[in-house]
Amino acid sequence: MERPAWAPRSIDISMPSVARMYDYYLGGSHNFEVDREAARRAMEFMPGLPKVMQANRAFMRRAVRHAAGAGITQFLDIGSGIPTFGNVHEIAQEASPGARVVYVDHDPVAVAHSQAVLEGNDDADVVAADLRKPREILASPRVERLIDLNRPVALLLVAILHFVEDTDDPYGAVAELRDALAPGSVLVVSHASYEGIPLEQERAEGAVDVYKDIRNPLIMRSRDEIARFFEGYDMLEPGLVPMATWRPDTAPEDEDPYAFSGFAGVGTKA
Repeated sequence: MERPAWAPRSIDISMPSVARMYDYYLGGSHNFEVDREAARRAMEFMPGLPKVMQANRAFMRRAVRHAAGAGITQFLDIGSGIPTFGNVHEIAQEASPGARVVYVDHDPVAVAHSQAVLEGNDDADVVAADLRKPREILASPRVERLIDLNRPVALLLVAILHFVEDTDDPYGAVAELRDALAPGSVLVVSHASYEGIPLEQERAEGAVDVYKDIRNPLIMRSRDEIARFFEGYDMLEPGLVPMATWRPDTAPEDEDPYAFSGFAGVGTKA
């Protein structure tokens, strides 16, 4: 397989990446055939996966607009993935010029493309780091340059927590990040779940197995398990709900059934 010019030499282009699979679902061009093949295998079980990802991105944009409208001017997006149109810095800086955004991801392609997209934008940056090591994220010079932890921050954990296994203590990582944030900060979460998927669970498990096969297990948590991530936060209306029903821009009944897969919510730190 020929390595594209945009692919860092350090990455193994023979192994699928969840970030590049996500890019493929969204119609992006920064993915390899190995990523497309894995995504197509998952879609054999859940053909609506692209719609799930679109609904996730739409929720993220609505949540960012809400945070900016509430006066928050700092955004920390962990597990940010490969930049696509309508990413956090575009939404936040359009709503609040001068808003500061730091992306965090451990995928080298995501980091490399974020760097290219953000070139010349002094109010946005990217950090190569892992959610499972929150102290390293918070201590990063790039985070310290742009994020003042004494002021409210919008912490985005969008479609990332379901890739952290319980043995890696995702609840502890979220709590550590929460405790570092100032009162008035918000937590934005979306998370995969078998609840809401318009398929029998047995069939949906086939898609989950594809992620297990590529050594990126997809942890499907229940609504109650997802709600635990919001401990220490006051949930905003309408609470923890299917993605398409969190303060929608269009009538939810017009959405594809797959847009109601999983859960999303926003909480405020008192």
